[in-house]
Amino acid sequence: MSSSSEPRGPIDSSRVPRFAGPATFARLPRLDEVGRTDIAVVGVPFDSGVSYRPGARFGANAVREASRLLRPYNPAQDAAPFALAQVADAGDVAANPFDIHQAVDTVEAAARDLLGTGARLLTLGGDHTIALPLLRAVADRHGPVALLHFDAHLDTWDTYFGAEYTHGTPFRRAAEEGLLDTAALSHVGIRGPLYGKQDLTEDEKLGFGIVTSADVLRRGVDEVAQQLRERIGGRPLYVSIDIDVLDPAHAPGTGTPEAGGLTSRELLEILRGLAGCHLVSADVVEVAPAYDHAEITAVAAAHTAYELTTLMARGIAGERG
Repeated sequence: MSSSSEPRGPIDSSRVPRFAGPATFARLPRLDEVGRTDIAVVGVPFDSGVSYRPGARFGANAVREASRLLRPYNPAQDAAPFALAQVADAGDVAANPFDIHQAVDTVEAAARDLLGTGARLLTLGGDHTIALPLLRAVADRHGPVALLHFDAHLDTWDTYFGAEYTHGTPFRRAAEEGLLDTAALSHVGIRGPLYGKQDLTEDEKLGFGIVTSADVLRRGVDEVAQQLRERIGGRPLYVSIDIDVLDPAHAPGTGTPEAGGLTSRELLEILRGLAGCHLVSADVVEVAPAYDHAEITAVAAAHTAYELTTLMARGIAGERG
C-alpha cells in the first residue's frame, strides 16, 4: 500500500453479520488480498515450550474469533487505526511442534520476511517461547530494542530440565544475545511465588525494572504509564504481553495462572498511556482456549491486540505526516 492509497478495512458489518465469514483478526483482509501491509497480524500456533498446561497452540485462532466484535474507531485513543494504516491478517507460521529449535528458526525466518517488507508485526501466540525469535528479527531491523514485558512471571530463568528454549526463558536468551537495550527493560504485572530470591537478583542483573501487580494497584495506571514512558524514551519499543498478566478472573484461559493480577481495564489503560512511544512490533501470547469460559480470555486478548494495533497505526500515520 502506498502512502497515498486508502487502506482496506474490515468487512462492513451492516452487510455481512459479524458472526459470518472467515475469522481474520478484526475481520480485516488477508495479506494476500492487499499485497502489502503496514501492520501484519500473524499467528504462531506453537506451545511446545510450556511448562504446565498446554493449549496455547489454539490461541491465535481463538483471539481471531473473539475479535469479530472489534469496530473501526477506537474512542479511547481517538483514532481509526484501520484507516490510518493498512492492517492485514498474514495467517499462521507453521512451526514444527516436535522440534523447538527448528520452530524457533522458522518463526524467526517468517518474522524477518514480514519485517523486510516494511511491516510491523502484531503476533498472536502460541506460548512465550516465540518472543525470542521475534525479538531476533526485530533487533536485526532496529538494533537493540526497549522491551516492555507484561506478565505474571519474569521469564528470565536459565533453563528447564536442561532446555534453554522454553516459555520461561526467552528474555534471558534475548539479553544474552544482545537483542535488548538494557537501559529500557521493564516487567509489568509480576506476582506470585518464585524459586528463590536469586530469581529477582539475576533478573535485576539483566537490566530489568519491575512493576508488580500490587504497584499498579497502589500507584495507579497513569503513574505507571508515565514511569514506563520515561524509561522507554524515544527508543524503538517491543511490547510482549503474556495474557496471564491478567488475574484469572479476567483471563482463566491460560497455562500458568497466578492470583492477584491486573484487571483487563488496567492493562488496556496502561497500553493507552504509551501513546507517543515508538512501538515497532508486539506480541500477545499464552491464550489457551481449552481453559477459557465464554471467551473471557480471548476477548481480553483481542482488545489488547486492538490497542497495540492502534498505537502502531498512530505511529505510522505520524511518521508519514
